[in-house]
Amino acid sequence: MNQVTKPKQSSALKLWRTLSMLPLGKWIFGRIICFKAPYFSSISPQFEVLEPGLCKVSIKKQRSVYNHIGTVHAIAMCNMAELAGGTMLEVSLPLTHRWIPKGMTVQYLKKAETNLLATACFATEPSYGAAQSVQVIVKVTDTQGNEVFEARIDMWVAPKK
Repeated sequence: MNQVTKPKQSSALKLWRTLSMLPLGKWIFGRIICFKAPYFSSISPQFEVLEPGLCKVSIKKQRSVYNHIGTVHAIAMCNMAELAGGTMLEVSLPLTHRWIPKGMTVQYLKKAETNLLATACFATEPSYGAAQSVQVIVKVTDTQGNEVFEARIDMWVAPKK
């Protein structure tokens, strides 16, 4: 990452670094993110790791995310992927830039029958300057470490106006 163009850390990263050290801090951070973007609360996410270039979010296999066969619903995993990818990008960008998802390609690799962990990272480290498309990869694994889902999210990153 081009450290020259990133003079300060994002407010989300500052908040994470403060709260994640406290009892229930990770839970509180997740609730704050879900308050800002309410749709994500449908999966009851728990942030596990958040730093520039990496985000890990877990969800419990619970009735609210089930499909008709009792496994984690495909769209719950899409929701999880967008949350992890977007939050990772948010804390990675210089304060001079903004982002928005342009598209997402997903692969459902195996039934999701347990709690899940989504890990988001860059496909390639972006350079920050002119507007560009940035690809984020999110892999979702079950409690045995088996990959059950993969998303490639195209994000549009541009300087703020």
